Amino acid sequence: MDLTPTSASEPSLEELFSHSPTSAPSNTRVPTITPRGGELFRPKPPDSFAEAGINSALAESLVCKFLLAYGSGTGREMSEKLALPLRDLKEMLMGMKNQQLLYYKDSGTLDFTYALSEMGRDRAKKYFEECSYMGTAPVPLKDYIASVGVQTIETEKPTRADLQRAFEDLLINERMFGRLGPAINSGRGLFLYGPPGNGKTSIAERITRCFGTEIWIPKTLFVDGQIILLFDAQVHEPVSAGNTLLKQNIYDERWIKIKRPTIVVGGELTMDSLEIRYDPVSKLSQAPLQLKSNCGSLVIDDFGRQRMNPFELLNRWIVPLEKRFDFLQLVNGTKIQVPFDQLIIFSTNIEPKDLVDDAFLRRIPYKIEVVDPTEAEFRELMEIMSGILGVGMDQAAVNYVLERYQREERPLRCCHPRDLLLQIRNHCTYENTEPVMSKENFDFAMENYFTVL
Repeated sequence: MDLTPTSASEPSLEELFSHSPTSAPSNTRVPTITPRGGELFRPKPPDSFAEAGINSALAESLVCKFLLAYGSGTGREMSEKLALPLRDLKEMLMGMKNQQLLYYKDSGTLDFTYALSEMGRDRAKKYFEECSYMGTAPVPLKDYIASVGVQTIETEKPTRADLQRAFEDLLINERMFGRLGPAINSGRGLFLYGPPGNGKTSIAERITRCFGTEIWIPKTLFVDGQIILLFDAQVHEPVSAGNTLLKQNIYDERWIKIKRPTIVVGGELTMDSLEIRYDPVSKLSQAPLQLKSNCGSLVIDDFGRQRMNPFELLNRWIVPLEKRFDFLQLVNGTKIQVPFDQLIIFSTNIEPKDLVDDAFLRRIPYKIEVVDPTEAEFRELMEIMSGILGVGMDQAAVNYVLERYQREERPLRCCHPRDLLLQIRNHCTYENTEPVMSKENFDFAMENYFTVL
């Protein structure tokens, strides 16, 4: 059965993004754009199936699967669980009863309790075979595109104070702040490169904290008869949406409010992760990483060490990075145009020029080298980590360590104070002695940490 909603032709991303953040093309319904505190947009519950962008076939399949799973339910319960407009849902339930798909199991003052007839159970099983999804009604792709246009990362302009708040648990020097700020404000992309152990990944993971607002995303998308799972509890962090008992706080339950996402992928990244993945058993599709990271950050850690050639990834993204939209293919062969709206961060130990060509580097406007700490910064890190790890501070012992570094021509790394003090703490815990910095303890730690087999 075709579950594709009947609607006007899909607007292009150029049409959607050419409008101001507080408007949308006339043929696109933005759920609502009501600035409220820090909110850019709050999805308003639709009043009808048509306003929700779904048709009666899709609604019927959700109702049948719900009743098959739960046994029975009132109209209001199904409206709340499936996020379907109650008025249209009641009309549909009456029609399903007239078709003998449902019967009244019980009746209350204002509502009926419905259950499936044998004919209804057979139809529900067929719906499950077509697609196993059972949850809130999906959101049409065009509504999602419009919401990204409103909540785009490009409208966020973090200040120095925002950066200081985001990086308060890291030691970042003024030179780094001066370079990171404009790069983050661009909302485009950047390379973080330099020797291992200096905090490139830590910096990348905290960048989204500079963007103070939360965003709304659909739990699922509906396009060309396919359901795409967008919300992912592994990478999206839900936040409270407010007291829905107050009229101004009521929102469309098909959406969920989350912190702007930061998705970090490393050597496990494959080309398959960047495409819509279809499960032939559940008949559901999973959104790719770049779609899940829209309006946030996508960190490609250890770039150049993935199982795929880096040029494959770069060729895949060279157009999206320029145009800010991407093309994805559904299981039925249909290609859809979706937003590509995130801060892409490449973190690598390899020089960017050794990984990519000039055409790609031009599309990543900021290349920031994360250098080794100075001696003063190394001392400060020792002091910070001694307090965090509970290891007694001793400047003479730190002087000894720095002399060994110089004598052995060993480069300073930002991670070394933490790692060496962890070695000392673990050693002292085993020996049942007080964890303190000393020449002997540092010798033990460095012998373990820097030995090369």
